[in-house]
Amino acid sequence: MISYVVWDIDPQIVDGIEFFRWYGLCWAVGMMLGYQVLLLIYKTEGIATEELDKTSLYVMLGGIMGARFGHILFYDPSYYLNNPIEILPIRIEPTFQFTGLAGLASHGGTVGALIALYFYCRKYKNDYLWMLDRLIISGALLGCFIRIGNLINSEIIGAPAQLPWSFIFSRIDQTPRHPAQLYEALFYLFISLLLFFIWRSQKVSKYKGFLFGLGLFLIFLQRFLIEFLKKNQVEFEEHLALNMGQILSIPLLLLGIFVMIGSSKTLSNKTV
Repeated sequence: MISYVVWDIDPQIVDGIEFFRWYGLCWAVGMMLGYQVLLLIYKTEGIATEELDKTSLYVMLGGIMGARFGHILFYDPSYYLNNPIEILPIRIEPTFQFTGLAGLASHGGTVGALIALYFYCRKYKNDYLWMLDRLIISGALLGCFIRIGNLINSEIIGAPAQLPWSFIFSRIDQTPRHPAQLYEALFYLFISLLLFFIWRSQKVSKYKGFLFGLGLFLIFLQRFLIEFLKKNQVEFEEHLALNMGQILSIPLLLLGIFVMIGSSKTLSNKTV
């Protein structure tokens, strides 16, 4: 008889305090560790770190806003059209409730961060691809902690599976499932470490944009493949050959390939 992992963690860190949740803590830890990685990179390369706070703020706000509006646009636009107040982290019916940002799409977050960084680099005359090559390392690490937060929340659950490492998300049902969130978290961590060691080796340092392209390709390749092991998040996906996560992953995956190919023709200069 197979013994499964029974998963029944309360999303609230302290019972009764709605806004103090494990998911938010995972975001905070991921951002702090990502910042430390960037700080190490800047110091190793002899780059002034004074602007790093400003850069991080742009990327963080762009990523969160993009992730929120990506979820609204791609997964449930009709609901939010009828309940626009819930775009904010609150609900007012039947009673006021702090919900947190219940619904963030990683594809939207990626696009939002890219746009925010573009405007940052344009304003402060920084090298866009140079910064992307470094930020992708921290971005993948943040992705790891976000998926751990999803796991704690018992959300984005996997498809049914009778495996020794299957999880029973008892807050959802009693069905053994793939711990898809854990799969993704481990892949994100692997990608972050891989990119970091490639950066440290300096073997591709002359190819501006290569690390970003490789990271983007690997992140959305694993996302595309792991979607096959997930339960669809919204009902309309049941009628699609590929689910929304896979459809949105394809252009970003192809963008990664395009950037890698283009980077071989563009030599990097160390500049911020």
